[in-house]
Amino acid sequence: MNRRAWAWALYDWANSAFPTIVSTFVIAAYFARGIAPDPATGQAQWGWMQTLAGIGIALLSPLLGAVADAGGRRRLMLALCTAVLVLATAGIWFARPDPAFTLWALACVGLATLAFELAMVFYNALLPQVAGEREMGRVSGLAWGLGYAGGLLCLVIALVLLVRPDPSPFGLDRGQAEHVRATALLTAAWIALFAWPVLLALPDPAGARPPWGAAMRDGLAEITAVLRRLPSNPGLARFLVARLFYTDGLNTLFAFGAIYAAGVFGMGFEEILLFGIALNLTAGLGAAGFGLVEDRLGSKRTVMVALSALILLGSGLLVAEGKSFFWALALALGIFIGPAQAASRTLMARLSPPAEVAAHFGLFALSGRITGFLGPALLAAVTTATGSQRAGMATVVVFLALGAVILAGVREPARG
Repeated sequence: MNRRAWAWALYDWANSAFPTIVSTFVIAAYFARGIAPDPATGQAQWGWMQTLAGIGIALLSPLLGAVADAGGRRRLMLALCTAVLVLATAGIWFARPDPAFTLWALACVGLATLAFELAMVFYNALLPQVAGEREMGRVSGLAWGLGYAGGLLCLVIALVLLVRPDPSPFGLDRGQAEHVRATALLTAAWIALFAWPVLLALPDPAGARPPWGAAMRDGLAEITAVLRRLPSNPGLARFLVARLFYTDGLNTLFAFGAIYAAGVFGMGFEEILLFGIALNLTAGLGAAGFGLVEDRLGSKRTVMVALSALILLGSGLLVAEGKSFFWALALALGIFIGPAQAASRTLMARLSPPAEVAAHFGLFALSGRITGFLGPALLAAVTTATGSQRAGMATVVVFLALGAVILAGVREPARG
């Protein structure tokens, strides 16, 4: 990869700390076991928060993507979203282990989730600027693998410096879970430290830019035109519908994986961190490995292989009883998470006209979030109705299967 591609990929390294520590392994489990009255209630409350964040992402991502195209401000909007992500993540530090801090914790995580997903619209839209069509799969896959490596290293630092030492360093009060809450500060600092190279390496186009009001009007016109043309491209439309379902399943899996491990298998924070480290290792190897062969295998085929494995292994996790069995299946499942995401990003980049790439990645985000509230909501509803975390998590497999069935009918475009 060239220098610009490495600078672009480093953003994956930077921002992957957020889903790893906040959304999945540490803060999610801390909320369920430390703030909420009980794990099942915490899983339901976390689900409704993710539902609201998903609605916000679905409404804003296509519009802001089109505005970024029209105004030539992709880098600026990436920088603004990253700043909000850093500040909201740092705010989680103030959420003490008390149900009185439920609303504050959910608000911080919800705002950070919104900023994270919007930033990804502008970040993904920069992919065609750093990689040619025949190397997009390799660059996207290796960047995703680099992201898992970043999340892995951040988890290791959190474990070694903050969670495991007893007494805790820096005067942290373990009784107030400060050693766990401090992982949010670490995550915010990590993102701020490593996110800036892409902002230097990939500036917005030179020249006069339209005022924000004009960019908003032009953006609205652009996204309207893109949506009107969508029915004339049934392959793209079917891909977006398929991704709507399988990404909903993946997002729900990320949001509730640690909560499920904590509640069903009784994992503590330290064990969840070790689990997260191991899972990120297998996920990073899977993303990078598939990235090396995706351009030959094909993006659609890569996604189909990954989804098939996720469905099979995810079904096994739902009936796993022993913790060792859970570990083995989960680590195998991690191999296929990255390829499903990275190859989807590549396929979208290849389908998007260069002048409308951010708007199309807005639709890409929309397809992953327009029903983004449905996965957490259905999981929360099933968990509430049955009182079973296993029953709630079964909804994830249903979404993955629906996405795979729809994607099977998509014909991948020929590459030039």
